[in-house]
Amino acid sequence: MKFHKEHLIEICIPVIAVILALIVGSIFIALSGKGIFNSYSALLIGAFGSKASLAETLVKTVPLIFCGLSVAFAFRCGVFNIGAEGQLLIAGVAVACVGYAIKLPAIIHIPLCFLVAIIAGGLWGGLAGYLKARFGAHEVITTIMLNFIALKFTEFLVNGPLREPSGVSPKTPHILESAELLRIIGRLNISIFIALIVTGIIYYLLNRTTAGYEVRAVGFNPLAAEYGGINVAKNVVLAMFISGALAGLAGCCEVLGVFRYFMPDISSDYGFQGIAVALLARNHPIGVLLSALLFGSLSNGATKMQVIAKTPKQIASIIQGLVIMFVAADMLVRYFLPKKKKE
Repeated sequence: MKFHKEHLIEICIPVIAVILALIVGSIFIALSGKGIFNSYSALLIGAFGSKASLAETLVKTVPLIFCGLSVAFAFRCGVFNIGAEGQLLIAGVAVACVGYAIKLPAIIHIPLCFLVAIIAGGLWGGLAGYLKARFGAHEVITTIMLNFIALKFTEFLVNGPLREPSGVSPKTPHILESAELLRIIGRLNISIFIALIVTGIIYYLLNRTTAGYEVRAVGFNPLAAEYGGINVAKNVVLAMFISGALAGLAGCCEVLGVFRYFMPDISSDYGFQGIAVALLARNHPIGVLLSALLFGSLSNGATKMQVIAKTPKQIASIIQGLVIMFVAADMLVRYFLPKKKKE
C-alpha cells in the first residue's frame, strides 16, 4: 500500500502546482484590470475551441514532447542536459540539407532524414557526455556552451553557404516533397503520432531493458552502480547521446512537418521549455505527454486570450513560470498534501 501512496503523491504534486499557478496567475490578471473568467475562457478557446486551434496546440506540443523526453532521459541518469536547444538546431540544419539536396523516394527519404537527426543530435549531446565522463567537465557548462556554438554555427550556415538565394529572410531552400511529412489539419502533421510512439519506446527502454536499468541505477547512485559492475562513464555518454537524439527528433519534425525548411529561430526556445516540461512531469515519459500538452496549450491559447479578453499574452508565460516555481518548491507543494497520521 505504501508503494501506491508514494506514487499518488508524485502525481498530486504537479497537479497541485498547476492549480496554484492558475490561482496566482488570476491575481496577475486581476491586476491588469481584466476579467479572470473571461481570460481563462479565452485561453481555453484559443487552445481547444476549434479543430484548427486544437491542431495548432498539438503542433506546439510535439517539439515539447521530444525536448521534454530529452531532458527527462538525461535526468534519469543523473545528468542535467540544458543543451536540447543546440541539439535541436544542429539536427534541424542537418535534416534540411538532406531534405533538399538528396533526391530519393519518400519511403527512403523520410527515414533517412530521421536517422540523420538522431545521429546529429545524438553526437552533439554525446559530446557533452564524453567531456563529463572523460574529463569531469560539468554538463551544465558544456551544454550551455554547445548551445551558443550551435546557434552561431547554424546562423552562419543559413546566412552563407546554405542560404536560399531568392529568400528575403535567412533560411535554407525548401525541402523536397519526398521529405515532407503528411499534414492532417493546417500545420499539424503525422509527427504527433511519431512523438507518441517514441514516448512509448523511451518508457519501455527505461523500465523494461537492461540498458534502462543501468541508466536509472547510475542516476540513483553512481558509486553503488559502479560497485555493482555498471560502467558509469559509458552510461553517461549513452544517456546524453539518446537525450541529444530525442532533441534532434524535435528539430527533424519541425523541418519536415511544420516549416519545410530550416531557419535559426525555428525552435521558439523549445529546448529550454523542455526543462520545464520534464520538471513538471517528474521525469516520467508518460507525464511528459501531459506536461507538454499543458505548455503547448498555454502557448497557443495566449494569443487568443489577448485578442478576445484583451489580456496580455505574457500572462501565459507568467503561469508557465509559476508552474515551474511550484514544482521546484517541492516542500511548499507537499504542505498542501494530507499529512501522514502518527501512529
